Amino acid sequence: MADEAATTADVMAAYLAEVGTEAIFAYPGDPIIEFMERSRVRGIDVVLARREGTAAFMAEAYGMVSGRPGVCLSTLGPGSTALVNGVAAATLDRVPMLAISGQIESAREPFFTHQVVDHQALFRPVTKWAGRMDAGAVATVMRKALRTATAERPGAVHLTVGSDTFKATARDAEVSVPPLGPARGGVGVNGPDPERLLAAARRPVLLAGIGAARCEATEQLVRLAETAGLPVIVGPMAKGVIPEDSPMFAGVLDMACNQVVWDFLGSADLIVAAGFDPVELIKPWRLTTPVLHVDTTPNTDQIYAAGTEVVGDIAAALGWLADGWTGEPRWSEREIKEHRARLRDAYYDGRVAGRLNPTDVVDVVAGRLAATAVVTSDVGSHKLLVGQGWPATRPRSVLMTNGLSAMGFGVPAAIAAKLLHPDRPVAALVGDGGFAMVATEMRLAAALGLPIVVVVFVDGSLNRIELKQMAIDYPSVATRIEDIDLVQLAGAMGCDGVRVESRAELDRAIEGADGLTRPLVVEARIDPAQYVSQF
Repeated sequence: MADEAATTADVMAAYLAEVGTEAIFAYPGDPIIEFMERSRVRGIDVVLARREGTAAFMAEAYGMVSGRPGVCLSTLGPGSTALVNGVAAATLDRVPMLAISGQIESAREPFFTHQVVDHQALFRPVTKWAGRMDAGAVATVMRKALRTATAERPGAVHLTVGSDTFKATARDAEVSVPPLGPARGGVGVNGPDPERLLAAARRPVLLAGIGAARCEATEQLVRLAETAGLPVIVGPMAKGVIPEDSPMFAGVLDMACNQVVWDFLGSADLIVAAGFDPVELIKPWRLTTPVLHVDTTPNTDQIYAAGTEVVGDIAAALGWLADGWTGEPRWSEREIKEHRARLRDAYYDGRVAGRLNPTDVVDVVAGRLAATAVVTSDVGSHKLLVGQGWPATRPRSVLMTNGLSAMGFGVPAAIAAKLLHPDRPVAALVGDGGFAMVATEMRLAAALGLPIVVVVFVDGSLNRIELKQMAIDYPSVATRIEDIDLVQLAGAMGCDGVRVESRAELDRAIEGADGLTRPLVVEARIDPAQYVSQF
């Protein structure tokens, strides 16, 4: 039943509690005090990030891990403008998010200029919907916001709420949450019979993406792959949608060793694109191979041509294709194993003996933690190695931004992941550039008592850009990073810190990760030479 005395802030908080929101990531200001208090009363933690941009990254990671909308909150003016990067990341990474910004009271907004920004104009280009809250339509707006954020393809919604609106009595206060997430069960076909198309192919390959992960299609994906003998290549943000120890797993697209993967994909005579989202493409799609499009949405991107579309629940569609298969397996496990061996050789190419290589860092941390951990990756050269080399065995266990690909994601994402999964190890693999952007969030991790492991690949460089400068014989301009004593910095933030320069030292540092009582920052001094051969 609706509470006739409920304020706008009450009803908004009630909706968030109803959908299972456990935390709101915020940086406070005058207009949002009332909403923060109403959220607290509803049992929702309001987590103080050290800046609005990282609050948005925390909310994005919350959405990635939970599948529910992550929520971030800012004040007006500079608070809202600082929120934009993380909101855009959620939209391009296809993650449900509700971003809320306070605003000056309604009567003054039309003429007052101090800290007043047109939020709808600001957020419209980077959200699915930039709306405004009114006390006469609170429940309706919240339903629209939540449904829009989670509908295919999911993304961010931004709501502006005036300080007086938060306090006003809600005249539309009935809490009734609509169904959230992708549709389940049904599929429709546009074009020739997809079962005949698949049966006619001699060398078909599955390309699975984040849509398949959102539809929880792992069981049906594996069944189709094993029944029909189809190798499975995955998009980076879909890592774990097929366990990477499966004999059918054939690598990750557009990460390290990408040419090996593209060559293998190019050898197919049919590509079954199951929830693959072109937002993850780093290299242009140049294949002329026929594509069978299986997704929650029609092929409106047209990055590839697809004569047949199966639109609806991806799990149901893959299960239907598996049930209808009557032919012999198209690829043998031996053939896929030989491809993976070529991929492995390319992955380790360029290692420098006696030095700590980037692949050493990925291997050591994965060797200690991969079975049960959630790992987050920041953006940089190391992300391409994590994307290819981290052995994911379950969905939502590897978190990265590969749509917007914004630096500064790794550490705040690890904080959010640990809040959601306090009993699982959580590690962040970040470059020294990305860490420099968000290092102060380590104090938050320490204050919350979160024993996360943050491994910093230290090479003193914004390596991806410096390599491109080197390729055209330009000097390193604005790509070198001054050295920082991260061990001392970690101590100042209430964290443990250790410096390592060899694989053995790193292994000893990570060995006791399960027994940590506070965050650990590992300053991993790598030799970046391997990056040259990788990219």
